[in-house]
Amino acid sequence: MPSKSKYLLSGVLSAVIWGFFAIPLRNLKAYPSEQILYYRIFTSLVVIWLAIFLFRRSELQKDISYFKKITPREKKIVLSQVIGATVLLVLNWYTFIYAINNVSIKSGAFAYMVCPLITAFGGFLILKEHLYRVQIVALVLATVSILMLATGSVVEVAWSVIIAALYAFYLIIQRKMQNLDKLNVLAVQITLAVALMLPFFIYQHTGLPIAPKFWFNVTLIAVLFTVIPLFLSLFALVGIPSSTLGIIIYINPIIAFTVAIFYFDEKIDPHQLLAYLLLLFAVFLFNWNMITDMLKFKRK
Repeated sequence: MPSKSKYLLSGVLSAVIWGFFAIPLRNLKAYPSEQILYYRIFTSLVVIWLAIFLFRRSELQKDISYFKKITPREKKIVLSQVIGATVLLVLNWYTFIYAINNVSIKSGAFAYMVCPLITAFGGFLILKEHLYRVQIVALVLATVSILMLATGSVVEVAWSVIIAALYAFYLIIQRKMQNLDKLNVLAVQITLAVALMLPFFIYQHTGLPIAPKFWFNVTLIAVLFTVIPLFLSLFALVGIPSSTLGIIIYINPIIAFTVAIFYFDEKIDPHQLLAYLLLLFAVFLFNWNMITDMLKFKRK
């Protein structure tokens, strides 16, 4: 169980970090979404490869040796998974940045309420992950909570569903990739993302931003809100099902809505507050078996 607890903690920590993502994004509201995305990816590329070459060269060598040994068919599967996951990740990043700065913070937060449902159901249907009866009840409660919140703008809901689906299927693909180091996989994905976005960057390039505020927030986004939480979430998938990680992600929008209310002064009515509390209860209920197992281990 201690091994399970570290994976669960990694998933929770990644969700907590992402809950505060709107703060540095809103600091860059004056900049186009595409520009934020380009420099987020480019900066993440430098950060992640620097970390690997400084601290994780042995893991990189192991993965290179593993890839050389597997059959051509297995190589094709790995490459298709990496490329597919990269495309989903880049599209998720772009749609989230656009929604936060051009639609509303609530639309971005609501996306990560829909995402766990898609991830949990996808894990159950595609990966054949087992769900206990209490977890099915938790999913039903989470669905009720989301339906209570989906009474606003149709545009906001549509953006939320798109963002959620992109990240949910990214997680499902990542869950299938169990034989490679997660940080190395992420580094390759970010490298592919740079290759994918470079032609668009060159075509739209209008000059290098010089404002210290821009580079401070982009670096913060790349390190604290990209590389670290993505690695934590991918590491969590080593030891817990994607359905469990999917439900843990609910911590993200709960914090995001709290930030929207108390930091950005967005309003919340009693109807929404009830829905958020119901959602929080569903998170604990979904993970109840794992939580009780951890408590039993502690007592022993």
